[in-house]
Amino acid sequence: MRADRLIALLLLLQNRGRTTAAALAGELEVSVRTVYRDVEALAAAGIPVLAERGPEGGYRLVDGYRTRLTGLTRDEAGSLFLAGMPAAAAELGLGAGMATARLKLLAALPEELGSRALRVQERFHLDASAWFRRADAAPHLATVAEAVWQDRALELHYRSWKGEARREVDPLGLVLKAGNWYLVARGGEAVRTYRVSRVLSARMLERTFDRPAGFDLAARWSAAAEELRARMLWGTARLRVSPDALRLLPVKFGEAGERAAAGAGEPDAQGWVRVELEVEKPAVAVGDLLGLGAGAEVLGPPELREEVAGAVAVLAARYG
Repeated sequence: MRADRLIALLLLLQNRGRTTAAALAGELEVSVRTVYRDVEALAAAGIPVLAERGPEGGYRLVDGYRTRLTGLTRDEAGSLFLAGMPAAAAELGLGAGMATARLKLLAALPEELGSRALRVQERFHLDASAWFRRADAAPHLATVAEAVWQDRALELHYRSWKGEARREVDPLGLVLKAGNWYLVARGGEAVRTYRVSRVLSARMLERTFDRPAGFDLAARWSAAAEELRARMLWGTARLRVSPDALRLLPVKFGEAGERAAAGAGEPDAQGWVRVELEVEKPAVAVGDLLGLGAGAEVLGPPELREEVAGAVAVLAARYG
């Protein structure tokens, strides 16, 4: 791994100009003493590295020197598809490859474009995780990801809402949704989705497989997400909501809440409006609707109104 680190050090010096040993150590995640040794190794290899002393000192390359070590390895090239998502790349074992690929790209760019790329990196950041919720641990993600890379079959011990099961699948791809990883895999003729955090054990098999012709991971995920949404929906609740609850609908119910708020009727004398909201089965919908507090009244369907009224009566009795 020292050769990779030396290349990264050289590219850092080329891209950033004069840089202190402490800054280089922090970037490379090594000690300052290791940076000293690596700089000596670069100099011994004929790289013109200058050491400048004093408060404004540090290491830099001789003016005009540029390396041509900017070709990407397989891992570095693959990691570019996760640019802007360093945590996800690290979980898939591509963190080091992404860091080196970024340096190589900056080194290959003309100075003006390289400077602009750095400005974008300093000013924009992508965080794909959900608010107020920690992503589930996925201890077998590395094994699953390796099987995806190599097109090798997987033996999974999986826990679903139906119980535990063992399955042999062909892993077709991984999807990161709101901080959680999902495996899209083929078992027999069916393509299914598995939440990686629910994998109890994973073993990569020797058997390889051919990917289905024309398989589109993004299109498959979109279709599966829509199927799940349609399967989870139970019906439409008719609500009367206060102005505060109306603003909460998109926060509590996502896209369904946005559609409900957009289709709200005219406010009454108290400023309340009537909306129609897609909800899951009553056992789930009751808890979701109670999250709107006293700012919402369920008008129908009758069975849902009765379920909410029953839950409110229990709470009233409990709190006296």
